[in-house]
Amino acid sequence: MEDQLILTVDVGSSSVRASLYDRKGSYVSGTEAQLLYSFKATSDGGAEMDADELMELVARAIDGSLSLAKDKADRIAAVATSTFWHSVLGVDQEGRPTTPILTWADRRSADDAADLRGRLDETAIHRRTGCVLHSSYLPAKLLWLSRNSPEAYSRTECWISPGEYLHRRLFGQMWVGTSMASATGLFDQNDKGWDAEVLEALSVRESRLSPISDEPARGLQGGWARRWPALRDVPWFPAAGDGACSNIGCGCVARDQLALMVGTSGAMRVLWRANSVVIPPGLWCYRSDSGRFVMGGALSDGGNLVGWLRKTIQLPDPKEAERIVAQMEPDSHGLTFLPLLAGERGPGWADHAHGIITGLSMATQPLQILRAALEAVALRFALIAEILDSALPGERRVIATGGGLLGSRTWTQIMSDALGKPITASRVEEASSRGAALLVLEAMGEIEALESIGAPLGETFEPNSERHEIYRSALARQRKLYEAAVENHFDGL
Repeated sequence: MEDQLILTVDVGSSSVRASLYDRKGSYVSGTEAQLLYSFKATSDGGAEMDADELMELVARAIDGSLSLAKDKADRIAAVATSTFWHSVLGVDQEGRPTTPILTWADRRSADDAADLRGRLDETAIHRRTGCVLHSSYLPAKLLWLSRNSPEAYSRTECWISPGEYLHRRLFGQMWVGTSMASATGLFDQNDKGWDAEVLEALSVRESRLSPISDEPARGLQGGWARRWPALRDVPWFPAAGDGACSNIGCGCVARDQLALMVGTSGAMRVLWRANSVVIPPGLWCYRSDSGRFVMGGALSDGGNLVGWLRKTIQLPDPKEAERIVAQMEPDSHGLTFLPLLAGERGPGWADHAHGIITGLSMATQPLQILRAALEAVALRFALIAEILDSALPGERRVIATGGGLLGSRTWTQIMSDALGKPITASRVEEASSRGAALLVLEAMGEIEALESIGAPLGETFEPNSERHEIYRSALARQRKLYEAAVENHFDGL
């Protein structure tokens, strides 16, 4: 593979990218094609995507990257894929979609998650699957579909992820990789197979799920082979979860490294190699592959919250807003903000959560609300960090990644002050794409171990002790507001 390349397809929550990486995991300049999109939001809390529309975006992104690559396309030795976790669609016997893709952000199954909590031992299920009973995961989504789309449910031959649908369209066959299976809530993390008790509770036969395998597919079908002759016979590896790929791409592949990611949403993750895992309360646990676990917490609100504020209130252009917000003193706005507009995945997993701001007055300015939002997200991460430090004791280097942090020095500094820890910015712009490429290079034997491959780093942001104490007080206020909201089921205070 001296001169050969990896094509990566990265299906994120707001865009599809295709780009080339060399055998050392370095991006090949000028080969990235990106197409933006958004989930379809419904008035009842849905967040959907049409499977064929997503497939078309993927195909167009690949077209674009191959066109940009020119003669380099003939050097592609494999295809790596990263897709968003926790999403499901149904397909019939012919492989046609029976439902839209229900994404991780779809909250319509909150009542079904509560129903499952009343019937099952959630603690035991979390200990095995690494997933709580929550609308993010497939158990609640499948129960919701059985109630609300009974005709489509009865026609469904198999419940699959977007990556499996991609394989079905391209190769006429499908299986699910360990990484994607591990984040469904249907998978036993230590046994590395489908969890029989959860499937029985859902009345879902294992035959309705794809077999689990990390082997690549080969041999594009008809029209796809003619469309992409350079990819006709190369191995195409099953999709891995974008969160795990992000950790790998930014070099966080050991217990003493912590990835702090803010993109559309947010996450704090530790990834390490192990044969088995004991899953502590309060955190989720999935896999990057058959030999590594990834554990942490996730927020549904990240860059999407900033985007919502830009559309909703009168903010100046981003550069001017960044300049002014950077000059504000910490927690000087008099606001307490619960940044749960897209619901809560962690650390409390309140399925009916929504955003709350207290302390507003006629004197409150739009940029004060923006500063409060940035701080509020950082405070939620501080809660997750407390749980991680308790579950996995030890010092860890914190690496910042994702467009939300890499695009805002102010937000990164706020994160450092809120956590009370130094944060080093990653210099990898597309960590998920790079991580997917590195996973495939390791699987092909081109890399002996991911742990031996570093990642370029940038500036380190040091915490200010006085600001940290201010944020500790702000976090105490946020906790009280959250507790009051939970006590009232987020119906009022």
